[in-house]
Amino acid sequence: MHNILLTGASGGLGTKILLGKHGFSFLSPTRKELDICSNDSVQRYCEQNSFDTVIHCAALARMGECEQNPIKAFDINTGGTLNLVRAISKIEEIKNTNIRFIYISTDGVYSCDQGNYSESSPTLPYNIYGWSKLGGETAVRILKNFCIIRTRFYDPENIPFTESAIDIMTSSIEVKKLIACIQFLITDEFTGIINLGSSNPCSEFVRYSAHKPEIKKCSRSDIIKNLTFEIATNASMDISLMEKIIKL
Repeated sequence: MHNILLTGASGGLGTKILLGKHGFSFLSPTRKELDICSNDSVQRYCEQNSFDTVIHCAALARMGECEQNPIKAFDINTGGTLNLVRAISKIEEIKNTNIRFIYISTDGVYSCDQGNYSESSPTLPYNIYGWSKLGGETAVRILKNFCIIRTRFYDPENIPFTESAIDIMTSSIEVKKLIACIQFLITDEFTGIINLGSSNPCSEFVRYSAHKPEIKKCSRSDIIKNLTFEIATNASMDISLMEKIIKL
C-alpha cells in the first residue's frame, strides 16, 4: 500500500482525492500541522512522518487574490513547493529512498491564446497565478521521480457560475476523471510533464451547460471588463501523451 502525503487536503481537489482512496493510505495534515510556507515546519513534518508519495495540491489558486497579493502567491505556490522539494531531497539522501512527487500545476503556464498546447509548447503565463505555478514546476524538476500535471478541472455536480463564456476554449476535465488519472500516475513509472484534459476541447459554456442547463451565455469581453488581470482565450491542450500513457 502506498503511503501518500497529500497537501491541500481541505481544498476542492484534495477533498475529492480523499473521498476516493481506492486502497491508498493518506496523510492529510492541516495547515497548522504542515505550513508549506515555513521551511522549518516542512522539514519537521517530513522527518516525523513516513510516506513514499507526495501529491501536492496546496496552492493559492484564486487568480484575483494572486494579482492583489503576488508576494503571497509566490510564497505559497513557488516557495512552498520549493520547501517541500528541499525536504524530500533531504529524506531521499539520508534514507537512500526514492519518493514519488506529483505536482498539480495548471494549463495557465501556457499563453492560452492559440490552444492545442503540448507538453513541449513554450511556457508563457498570462497572469501571476500562472507564473507562480510555473515557479513551482521549476522547483519540482529538481527531483528524480516527479510528475507535473498541467490541467484544468470542474465538478459537474457543483458549477458555481450563473453565466459562462461562449468564446473561451478549454480542455477542462471532470474532477472524477482527473482523480482516476492521478491514481494511475501514483503507481506508474512515468516521470516528466503531462497534460490531463478532456478529449473534446470546447467553450466553457458548452461544457457547463451540459450539466447546468440554466446557465446563461456571455462572452470573454463581458468577463474581463470587471477584471484587472488577464484570463485565457484558448487554453485547449494536446492530450495525446495522456491517451498513450494512462490506461483506465
